[in-house]
Amino acid sequence: MLDATPLAEGWILRHDQGPLPAAVPGCVHTDLLAAGLIPDPFLGRNEDAVAWVGRREWTYEVELPGGGAAGGHDQTDLVFDGLDTAAEIRLDGRLLGSVRNMHRSYRFDVTGMSGLLSVRFASAYAEAEAVRERLGDRPNAYPQPFQFIRKMACSFGWDWGPTLVTAGIWRPVRLERWSTARIARVRPLVTVEGTTGRVELLVDVERAAVEAGLRLEARVGGVAAVAEVEGTSGTVRLEVPGVELWWPRGYGEQPLYKVELTLYGESDALDVWRRRVGFRTVELDRGADEHGTAFTLVVNGERLFARGVNWIPDDVFPSRVTRERYRERLGQATGAGVDLVRIWGGGIYESEDFYDVCDELGLLVWQDFPFACAAYPEEQPLRGEVEAEARENVVRLMPHPSLVLWNGNNENLWGFRDWGWEERLAGESWGEGYYLGLLPRVVAELDPTRPYTAGSPWSGSWDRHPNDPAHGTHHSWEVWNREDYAEYRSEVPRFVAEFGWQAPPAYATLRRALPGEELAPDSPGMLHHQKAEDGNGKLQRGLARHFVVPDGDFDRWHYLTQVNQARAIAAGIEHWRSHWPVCAGTVVWQLNDCWPVTSWAAVDGDGREKPLYHELRRLYADRLLTLQVRGTGLVLAVVNQSGEPWAPGGLRLRRITVEGNVLAEAAVEVSAAARTVAEVRVPREVEPVGAKEFLVADGRDGEKSLRAVHFPLPDREVPYARPEFEVEVGPGWVTVTARTLVRDLLLQADRLGPVARADTGLVTLLPGERVTIGVRGLEAVPDVEDARRALYCVEPAR
Repeated sequence: MLDATPLAEGWILRHDQGPLPAAVPGCVHTDLLAAGLIPDPFLGRNEDAVAWVGRREWTYEVELPGGGAAGGHDQTDLVFDGLDTAAEIRLDGRLLGSVRNMHRSYRFDVTGMSGLLSVRFASAYAEAEAVRERLGDRPNAYPQPFQFIRKMACSFGWDWGPTLVTAGIWRPVRLERWSTARIARVRPLVTVEGTTGRVELLVDVERAAVEAGLRLEARVGGVAAVAEVEGTSGTVRLEVPGVELWWPRGYGEQPLYKVELTLYGESDALDVWRRRVGFRTVELDRGADEHGTAFTLVVNGERLFARGVNWIPDDVFPSRVTRERYRERLGQATGAGVDLVRIWGGGIYESEDFYDVCDELGLLVWQDFPFACAAYPEEQPLRGEVEAEARENVVRLMPHPSLVLWNGNNENLWGFRDWGWEERLAGESWGEGYYLGLLPRVVAELDPTRPYTAGSPWSGSWDRHPNDPAHGTHHSWEVWNREDYAEYRSEVPRFVAEFGWQAPPAYATLRRALPGEELAPDSPGMLHHQKAEDGNGKLQRGLARHFVVPDGDFDRWHYLTQVNQARAIAAGIEHWRSHWPVCAGTVVWQLNDCWPVTSWAAVDGDGREKPLYHELRRLYADRLLTLQVRGTGLVLAVVNQSGEPWAPGGLRLRRITVEGNVLAEAAVEVSAAARTVAEVRVPREVEPVGAKEFLVADGRDGEKSLRAVHFPLPDREVPYARPEFEVEVGPGWVTVTARTLVRDLLLQADRLGPVARADTGLVTLLPGERVTIGVRGLEAVPDVEDARRALYCVEPAR
């Protein structure tokens, strides 16, 4: 049987001051940090102080345990699951190979060899710049050469990420000893028809003994099948009766079936391959209709409104992200009602741990191929690397039922048309051949069970603008960049794959990242941890459209920018969800951060939830009430994404003054069938008029109260009364009772203790109403006045 021995111990990193202990998997930055030779690049402006690391060559070394001898086996292989990025591998001074792709694994025959194993990494800058020199420059969104090397693009910095150009053995490495033959590749095609599941395992083997007889035996769901190996390949087919379907979360359960494939020689088992699969169908409806061209995911015949988030690498040093951290972060996604995660194209193909967790949680995965915001050359050496990585990763990820869509790139087709590339490229290659040629061909050949789309955004044809909202996927960035978020309501895209609004991270995250700094929107550390072009200017202009911007009060600014972020995303999602099935999904930019930074994330770089996160729980719930302007009046939209009809009991509309006086009241009846949206016109007598009035709609979903609130004018024009409320505290809770209208009350629990978390975000209370906010992570009951100081709400304009 194949014997695998991890090579995780005994590595050293060569450094000017002598050899350092090295962690494998890991990277140069984390090794230098552990040795105390560089400051933490996440703190203050230390990022600049460690920029030199990415410009150096680095060498990792280890003695092979017992040498590379086969130890009674026919062959010994040295296997790297991931090398970042351009490296030479030598054993006892002999060159085993040169590599230049972070997204691939590598295998070297080291049978009978022993001695010192060294992996020398060139600077990714040097490699990328050399390729650029040979092939000619190409445009991109950032002044870095990331498109000239097959490496995580955001290592070179992004509008939310630091420039920390890594090098190292970033995924596990091991010795594999084997005899006669081993399983080289398994391509599982998993389909289902009715209640019969089908698993077809297309197997490639590598032989050490050419003439040996080989057979394959597979088991799944109590069913077994056997096939012979002819030459170096074989196929095992299994039919599994009575299977249960795998569903996205919120639509059903996520049963997973263990598949075990064993390669046998004439008598003994030689190698084994184990995975889990789920039985489900997935289609992408891209049909034409009176509204344009659809983009609707269909799983097991059920059409979905995708409640999505974009995912970036959860750490700029990906080797630090553990299975437990994936589970925590993806658990936060499900806690917010998310059912789709888009793995963005400037990052990586994630580890098995990521997809395993998604399989278990019922999170659909949209997988970008790693191309983002740049014109990518199609000449060698890049073209061969792209095809090799695509083939490897398509096959690697095929077992996972959570994976439902392959996407060719992020914004490159759009960039070619709109960002001045078309004229500048003047006939040079720029990636179109990948997105419309190579990648769809690879997916069709290897993974015909899943749909492929050429890019995001993409309208499906060059006959239309790539970002046409009426066709395919749409990225809505004009709003954040130039307009008020009310403009989200001006169109109904078929599928919104990116849109977002910035806010700073939690207060405790800022305090940790910027120790000793007197915080201000434009203080040195705050500006350094704001990577977006004119980011603070856009924050300020977006805030000024709705609030009187506080002058010199950082805490109020911090609170209001977080409120504005939540309100902006709510404006978009409520509008677009109310237009289902024309709009079939929203994918918020973004769920997570890779370091402490002002960004579009709902969960900040320290894992703390912003108010946006809690707002997503409301926005992405199965059932939602929302008040929407339609023509010259208001409608109440009843959004029901559950599988059962919904008639909100006791729907009550109240027109109220900011002083709390009810001017008019109406009861309405409306019901929504399963997976539909119903609308009812708001009676004219309860529509608010002027700055002093607003509308509240209250209903129920079983035992749960639901509320929608509509203010006709921005807060800066609303003559709010001074908010008054009572505060009570207890073990694990804070209760607030309103005496007046209290709009967008927020408990910033991390101001009570750095690990404290609140279970409730923004909440609006009418006079006499109360809310109890759960708080975890506090060792003692806080003082009432401390709790009051940690509570924020909208206040009258000064």
